[in-house]
Amino acid sequence: MLRAGSPSPNSFTVAFALKACATVPALGEGRQLHSQAFRQGLEPSPYVQTGLLNLYARCEEVALAKSVFDGMAEDRNLVAWSSMIGGYSRVGMVNEALDLFRDMQAAGVNPDEVTMVSVISACAKAGALDLGRSVHAFIDRKGITVDLELSTALIDMYAKCGLIERARLVFDAMVERDTKAWSAMIVGLAMHGLAEDALAIFSRMLQLKIRPNNVTFIGVLSACAHNGLVDDGQRYWSTMQEMGIKASMENYGCMVDLLCRSGLLDEAYSFVTIIWRNLLVASKSSNRTDIVGLASKKLFELEPQNPENYVLLSNLYALNSQWDRVRYMRKKMKDNNVTVVAGCSSIEINSYLHKFVVSDGSHPEIKEIRVVLREIADRVLRSGHKPWTAAVLHDVGEEEKEIALCEHSERLAIAYGLLKTKAPHVIRVVKNLRFCPDCHEVSKIISKSYGREIIVRDRVRFHRFIGGSCSCKDFW
Repeated sequence: MLRAGSPSPNSFTVAFALKACATVPALGEGRQLHSQAFRQGLEPSPYVQTGLLNLYARCEEVALAKSVFDGMAEDRNLVAWSSMIGGYSRVGMVNEALDLFRDMQAAGVNPDEVTMVSVISACAKAGALDLGRSVHAFIDRKGITVDLELSTALIDMYAKCGLIERARLVFDAMVERDTKAWSAMIVGLAMHGLAEDALAIFSRMLQLKIRPNNVTFIGVLSACAHNGLVDDGQRYWSTMQEMGIKASMENYGCMVDLLCRSGLLDEAYSFVTIIWRNLLVASKSSNRTDIVGLASKKLFELEPQNPENYVLLSNLYALNSQWDRVRYMRKKMKDNNVTVVAGCSSIEINSYLHKFVVSDGSHPEIKEIRVVLREIADRVLRSGHKPWTAAVLHDVGEEEKEIALCEHSERLAIAYGLLKTKAPHVIRVVKNLRFCPDCHEVSKIISKSYGREIIVRDRVRFHRFIGGSCSCKDFW
């Protein structure tokens, strides 16, 4: 159309093209359209503005989306509000998503089921159970239609917030279920270590002739991995292949994880060569320097800019006190402009999400939190626990390492939970990385010493601490 030169594109043409870019998504092409709309004087059009907002929100370019949203003083319709809330939700900015949801109500714009999916999804990502419950109550109170997509979002939210029983109630109440709904339930059960239930749901799904997808098998295979079911996992892998379902990287990762957890490193190595990172993680507890060397070489060949590769190898060197190599890896990261995602833990208190990073002194109540941390340290010491200082990957003395362990992000969040809540309130923490092994042991001690139930969702699964034991049975 542009090459032909006639007719000239109007606001509707640009809006439809932007919608296509958002669907793909194609951020680069969308930004070119934005530039063209600006040059042709079409940017002020409400249709173009809504298209731009939707594009940037779907591409997780929240700052650009907010800039467009702020410029829409007179056309903030339901689609605009929902798109902006959805953008915040996708990047895990739960407080911002919920604040905007409140602003939307104050502006007199009534949300629909699409809006509520975004709000519920924000709560799921953050593990904000109290907020999720209140939003669910709002949905019921306002009579908003709980369609298939919203029901699935509720299942995902309750599962990720640690209330798997409530997720099951939502699932059981559904009149219609599609592949996404079944998959959400299976993945949720797997995250909670409920392998038998997850596999039973999967069997029902197959009996009802509902075709699974690779997400379904992520749940099935991770259920097997978390419970050491090697034979079952291999059988389900074969089933996936027979059904013609293309395996994703996550599927391969689940199989490598399953084999490695069961000590079958050679089988894992033979099984797949593209998941070198998982293999490198598994090798850290062995003396297989041949696999470590080969895996690290392949990782850097495949993904030279992936920070996880640098971190994994640095950690392996640190565990073996090879500090010169650790320093070399950090220099290599700096030279290649590679930045690492910081470990972060969050806890919801009074419907607000509080986030912590290691040795975080920015919280307004940090003095009170550190008083609780000292009390925890005293109780842990009296229990006979010896800090696992190998988890501190820095070339410092043992005393400094013990101090660093005491202020890991998950421990700060748990301490804040102890400070702000009383039994029988459950302390719920979400961490973006894997649980620190020493913090895992300390959490068991805290649960027994303080008589508190603690639930931590890390990047892989849930850990439920009660009376000095964890639901993962230390197999994670």
